[in-house]
Amino acid sequence: MPDVADFSVKPTLVGDRVVLRPFIDADLPAFVAVLADPEVRRLTGSAGGEEFDAERCRRWYSTRNAQTDRLDLAVVDRATGECVGEVVLNEYDPANASCSFRTLLAANGRDRGLGTEAVRLIVGHGFAQLGLHRISLEVYAFNPRARRVYEKVGFVAEGILREALRDGDSWVDATVMSILAHEWARHQGRVVPG
Repeated sequence: MPDVADFSVKPTLVGDRVVLRPFIDADLPAFVAVLADPEVRRLTGSAGGEEFDAERCRRWYSTRNAQTDRLDLAVVDRATGECVGEVVLNEYDPANASCSFRTLLAANGRDRGLGTEAVRLIVGHGFAQLGLHRISLEVYAFNPRARRVYEKVGFVAEGILREALRDGDSWVDATVMSILAHEWARHQGRVVPG
């Protein structure tokens, strides 16, 4: 295992249903559309943030492949060839061999197992190729579909960030979840929640 994760290498990871790969210019319209989707903005906790700006989105995605401190990959549906989202390992802490994880999927990428496979592929890469010890995430209480995916892959709930997000006139908790390298080695991301 490497002593320090090399995020400068942007791999292509192939599964049965998805391909994770570096971004290409042709992906930009898909990201402009998905990030303008009010449901996606709500599920990712960005609905109350800055207004969506297509040009800012284009600038952001055009620089992802050059980042050396994080790994952003497009999620491509193998059945259609369409870019349907992204997976990201970021906030790398080299001293503790840990990083954060986040993902987003467009509506046309949901409810077909694409997200579960994408999470398995990127988490497996994080442990096997990057030598990570811990990968963590936060999921909002109003997103049980995402939480089920994370649990199936082996993420374990660690605690609750109480009222972490304003959602309209109410507050929503976020669950902190993580998966450790030795857990991944045991189940390879195939856990039956329960």
